[in-house]
Formats: sequence, structure tokens, C-alpha cells
Amino acid sequence: MRCPKCGSLEDKVNDSRLSKDGASIRRRRECIGCGARFTTYEQLERLEMRAIKRDGRHEPFDRQKLLGSIAKACEKRPIGIEEMEETVEQIMMDLESGQEREVPTRIIGAKVMDKLHELDPVAYVRFASVYRQFQEIGDFIEEIQSLEKRVRRTPDQPEFFKG
Repeated sequence: MRCPKCGSLEDKVNDSRLSKDGASIRRRRECIGCGARFTTYEQLERLEMRAIKRDGRHEPFDRQKLLGSIAKACEKRPIGIEEMEETVEQIMMDLESGQEREVPTRIIGAKVMDKLHELDPVAYVRFASVYRQFQEIGDFIEEIQSLEKRVRRTPDQPEFFKG
């Protein structure tokens, strides 16, 4: 593995651990040349998937793009990066289990909304507003009201909207 500091290819592995989900191996390395320490992750090579956009274009499926959109929806919410990465991993596994090489973005978006619905209602509404292209405040109100019907509130939680 190339050292990120000096570029040397000589290193030693100090520690290897299985990740929490068992899908990757974390390795702590030390460069023989400069002594810098760095971490690498080894994971199963996945088959290339392609996303079919709404306008019919096909593009390579981008895991980082998926993580970025989830992170944007979860911004300033009490959700750690580990939870977001686990959510992305679950979505990836769901998509790969379908054995389809090309997946419409509407299916990807629906899976993201399902996972965000379980994770955090605010992140869910944020994602839904972009994914479903909300145009006015009424769209938000409708989504929140439908969310309230699906989510059981405890007595100490106020209603979002009274109407």
C-alpha cells in the first residue's frame, strides 16, 4: 500500500480488525520509509451497477453520492457517520440482492426513504422534499401529516401540525 505521506510502497501492518458489520477489514499500517501511520480498509469487490436516471440516462452507481445525499438529509441531526454508512451498506446489499445490473433511481430513492424513515423523521422529510421535488409548503405539510399517521407519538411529543 502506498504511503500517503512519502509515497513509499514499503509498510507493515500493525493491526487488523473486522469491521462492525463484518463486511470489511480495517488495517492499521506503518510506513517503513517515514514511520507515518495510516489506516486502510479492505472490502469485497462489488459488481458494477448502473443507475437509470429519470430522463433515461444511464450512469455508474456512485456509493459516495448516495452517502452524500443521506449525509445532507441528516445534517445537524443526532445521527453519526457510522449510522449513515451502515444505512448505505444496507441499501447497497438490498440493491445487490436483486441481481439487477441497472437500477432505476426511483427504486434507489424509495429504498433511501424507507431507511431514513426508520432512522430519523426529519432527515426523511428533508430527503423526500428533494426526491419528490416539493414545490410548495403544502407538499411538506402533506408529507408530515402522512408521516404522523405512520409514526406512533408518545404523549409528551407535540403534533407537527394541528388542523
